[in-house]
This record gives sequence, C-alpha cells and structure tokens, in this order.
Amino acid sequence: MKKHPFFRPLFLFIFFLFFLTGCGSKKTSSDEPPVYVPLQVLVPSADGKEVLGNPPLTLDISNKEQGYMIAQANESASSINIQMTGPDGILYTYFVSEGTDAVIPFTGGEGSYQILCYQQVSGNKYAALCSHTLEVSLENPFLPYLYPNQYVDFTPESEACLLAQSMLPDDASDLDGLDAVYNYVISNITYDEEKAQNIEAGYLPDIDETLSSGTGICFDYAALMTAMLRARDIPCKLQIGYTSDIKHAWIDVYIRSRGWVNHAISFDGESWNRMDPTFDSNADDQKEIQVYIGDGNNYTVQFTR
Repeated sequence: MKKHPFFRPLFLFIFFLFFLTGCGSKKTSSDEPPVYVPLQVLVPSADGKEVLGNPPLTLDISNKEQGYMIAQANESASSINIQMTGPDGILYTYFVSEGTDAVIPFTGGEGSYQILCYQQVSGNKYAALCSHTLEVSLENPFLPYLYPNQYVDFTPESEACLLAQSMLPDDASDLDGLDAVYNYVISNITYDEEKAQNIEAGYLPDIDETLSSGTGICFDYAALMTAMLRARDIPCKLQIGYTSDIKHAWIDVYIRSRGWVNHAISFDGESWNRMDPTFDSNADDQKEIQVYIGDGNNYTVQFTR
C-alpha cells in the first residue's frame, strides 16, 4: 500500500439497524447536545465585546462560551502562526493569512488555554507577537463540534449544508440523518489518488468543491461529512491522525442518549464490521484496506477539529 498523506478516508461512523429511543429529543441539558427546531446551521460571530491583543492580530473571544474564538489578521499582518495548548495538553497550530479571519475551536473542552502568537518575518522564520492565557467555560460541551471552524468551513448557504438539511424532515432521528449522509457520501464521492500524491502542506478542505467535483482525499471526505452532520445538529469530531503508520482523517459521531461513537462500527443484524466510505465504494481495495482498518486499535488521534 502506498504511503502518502491522507491515503484513505478511514473515518468513523456507526449504523445501528435497531431503534434507539430518545434520538431527536428536545433535551436542553448540558448532558446532551442542544436541539434546534427547526434545524440550524450555527454561525460564529466576532462581536468585538471581548478582544485580546492588538493589530496586526486580534483574538475575538466574545463568544468563547460557545466553544470558539475568531482570530483576525489585518492587511499588514503577513502570515500569522497561532499555537494553542488547552486542558487536554495537545498543542494545536493554526495559520492565518493577512486580511483574513479564522474560527478556532476550543476542542480541548473547558479549562485554561495557553495561546502563543507569531508573525512571519521571512520564509519559515516567525517572530513572537503576543501570548495570552484564556479561561474557557462552555455553555454546552458539544458546541465546539456543531460550529464551523477553519478546518470544517461552512455556512448556512453552503451547498453541502443545504443538501444535508433537505435530505430528511427536521424532526428525523439522528440515526436517519447519519444513514442519509453516509450513504450519500459513499455513493457520490470517489477517492482522488492524484490529489493524494500531490497534496501540499497546509491544505484545507473546501466542502462545496468536494461536493461538486465528486472527488477528494480522506481529509475532504471527513470535512464534508462533518459539515453535513453538523448542519443536521449532530455533533461530529473531525479527527486527524494515523491508522498504522499512514496519515488519515476520519470522524467520531455523537448519538443522543448513547454517547460518542468511535472507530466506525456497523451492525448488519448478525455481526459487527468496520465501515469506511471509500472502503465501501472501492471494492477492489477491501482486503488491503482492512489490514489497516483492523479492529480500531490501529487508530491514533493527533488533533480534533
């Protein structure tokens, strides 16, 4: 098997063929994700009420309780590098180009975040710009996995979100939503081997481009499915890491009243099997891919977006 970035979209999905009570309920407790009626694509906002730093880079933390901040680099900023370590101890790196904004999620959960910001001097050389310590308390722990961010970028007008919301009635269960989105992806998106061989560092998916072209690498698959599920108010984590020694991107999905589902398991009525969109749509590679999929122990998460 060739080893190159994001070789296969081995991302997570669970498909129960039995009925689960409580899905799609109207619970508002922080023990469960918020439920929006009608379905709602959440939109990040830089309100300017609470801001860290000064130009060329400001961090709008007005809505930190919603699970994100917005980094704003002005036109003279050159490239900005933001390094953030949260309560989970994982170091996250984000790059923000001059004159742009970036939504940065607090995927480490509640607690203290150490933020270091650098500005590009030349090439790969960066100079220290500022540092901040930020205490985050979330209104609901699932919000970082419902909003868009720099890696899973979408809006209420995104074609992928409009498609996801049109697939089923607003009151359809989480399982029906998962089923509809998953089957659409495996039926309409094919793996782009050439793109995988030539992917550049710093690549970020464009979900509507993946949707319109019908092709992508595992990062594209994962971002597209994450956006579509979040558009249906289904919390979803875009996971980046490795399966064996191959770089991968996949997803974890939250099923109300059942919890987070990790490592893509499906039930066919008799036995449990691992599911993967490209695996299902490219029958020729099934045996080879299964070696890397294994029983889930091969998965190693580096970053959650």
